[in-house]
Amino acid sequence: MSPDKLVRMANQIATFFSAQGEATAPAMVADHLMQFWEPRMRSAIMAHGAAGGAGLDPIAAEAVALLRGKTEAS
Repeated sequence: MSPDKLVRMANQIATFFSAQGEATAPAMVADHLMQFWEPRMRSAIMAHGAAGGAGLDPIAAEAVALLRGKTEAS
């Protein structure tokens, strides 16, 4: 799946969870990505985030960073 499509999807999820507030939303987005995205999609969005995360909205970018932290800790 193209990075552009993954970015668009991550941003849509971030928009949905943004109503929870900036302090809570990134963790909720990261949890959603862990639960519902297949491993290849998660790997691709984490690689995109590590390369600068072009196009990711701030909540999505923070969620991707949290996701990277969770997978590195495992």
